[in-house]
Amino acid sequence: MLFRSDRDFNGTRIAFLGDFKGYLPFEAGVLDLCRAALKTFEDLGCIVEEAVPDYPVDKVWQAWLKLRAWQAGGSARVYYDDPVKRALLNRQAIFEVESGMKLSAFDIADAAQVRNEWYRAVLAFFRRYDFFVLPTAQLFPFPVETLWPTEIAGRKMTTYHEWMKVVLPVTMSACPALAVPAGFGATGLPMGLQIVGPNHAELACLQLAHAYDKASGWVTKRRPPGA
Repeated sequence: MLFRSDRDFNGTRIAFLGDFKGYLPFEAGVLDLCRAALKTFEDLGCIVEEAVPDYPVDKVWQAWLKLRAWQAGGSARVYYDDPVKRALLNRQAIFEVESGMKLSAFDIADAAQVRNEWYRAVLAFFRRYDFFVLPTAQLFPFPVETLWPTEIAGRKMTTYHEWMKVVLPVTMSACPALAVPAGFGATGLPMGLQIVGPNHAELACLQLAHAYDKASGWVTKRRPPGA
């Protein structure tokens, strides 16, 4: 079955979540670049506003940490329990196992409940908006030698994955999402936007991304070396 990639987005309502009202730290230039990219959606006829779902996003982060430790740590526990194999694990894997070992069944149940509440809050949000968008990262690409960023905009990261916090509310929402280019910062490094739609809106996300791609022209304006 063939699906149409082109679609009229005039009047489509899009929310830009930004930094979740100051909750997330961003490297200087990231949010400005993403806000500038929102004009492309407006050129398509979309109505873009800054808004966030009515739910404390830090609860989502804390619940994700527990669910991550339960799942990732649980699968690595067999290696952790073997002293010889434990010596081969990196500190991130050990962190997940040891974090998971501190959790009770009640902790997991509570985290799952938060995920359900967040899902319902996002569902209610989609009664006001057709899509929401937010940056794909909190900082521009960093040197390959850097294991993981320990600080963003002066704020210390408390875990090895906190610098990726901006994608986790999307993961916890169970909604379809994809990434499109937002542009390039002052030093020439790229940044992207996540386009997120309600459940079962995979095609709509693809159609909006296709329209954005044609309107922004990043594929032809900034080709990779050798292309």
